[in-house]
Amino acid sequence: MRVLIVGGAGMLGSKLASRLVSDGALGARLIDSIALVDVVEPIVPPGAVSVEAIVGDVAHPGTAPGLLADRPDVIFDLAAVVSGEAEIDFEKGYRVNLDGTRHLLEAVRMQGDDYRPRIVFSSSIAVFGPPFPDLIGDQQASTPATSYGTQKAIAELLLADYSRRGFLDGVGIRLPTVCVRPGAPNRAASGFFSGIIREPLSGLEAVLPVSRDVRHWFASPRAAVQFLVHAAAMDTGALGAQRSLTMPGVSATVEDEITALRAVAGDQAVALIRDEPDELIARLVSGWPRAFDARRAAALGFFAEAGFDEIVRVYIEDELGDRPERS
Repeated sequence: MRVLIVGGAGMLGSKLASRLVSDGALGARLIDSIALVDVVEPIVPPGAVSVEAIVGDVAHPGTAPGLLADRPDVIFDLAAVVSGEAEIDFEKGYRVNLDGTRHLLEAVRMQGDDYRPRIVFSSSIAVFGPPFPDLIGDQQASTPATSYGTQKAIAELLLADYSRRGFLDGVGIRLPTVCVRPGAPNRAASGFFSGIIREPLSGLEAVLPVSRDVRHWFASPRAAVQFLVHAAAMDTGALGAQRSLTMPGVSATVEDEITALRAVAGDQAVALIRDEPDELIARLVSGWPRAFDARRAAALGFFAEAGFDEIVRVYIEDELGDRPERS
């Protein structure tokens, strides 16, 4: 089996590559090679599987066809401009988040009738917009309140249509906000959800730009990678025409996050969180969904953490070597 990861230098792409190299297989099929593609050179994880790092931009019309020369069996489409940046830079958001996916799907179609790869597309719960029911099901209309959500919603429709026409076998996974993200902060409007855990656990101050009663939908990076792996190997017959699924997650408030932080790192860590309201971020967050009915995805074998305290434990295990730092 040959695997292509578009967006292979990103956090999820890197973690997915490491997981696949470690497993050596997807489902029952052994992995022969992995190609990691991004606008910056991806890091090649060590292991027995052959991994190639490629610098390229799929948003450029000429890039995608070359990436399909060896006809990968599974393609992970993870490349994206994050929510805050897509809102600030309208043209860049559409170029990367929509045109990149469209060029990739079209390059697959042009390979001909004898090629039908599995494509796993990383969508987002941002495809949904207000007004929201208490629990949002997969049948909720896509009325995104941001450019990022709009770009993802359009890409979901393309994935479904190309799958319906038989050009590819697509699965769209609507990711919760992935938290706690390791590394430096990015330009995602949701970045503070990770920052108020990650920074205090390292003895650093964190800025909280919204009120503590804000509620949102979360899953850990570990769970997100498992979503991708399962989507790549699952039987898509049960999806029918509805190719995109809302992933399981944890509905938690900012105060719930802080309570989980206090439980593992004490009041000293919580004291490092500084409230600093940001009008733009608060406006964006106010249009985000808060809780989902993910029974359809759960019935198909997807799962996530049971509570935010578990998400914090996963971060400590995976990124801090099971040793939280206390101030």
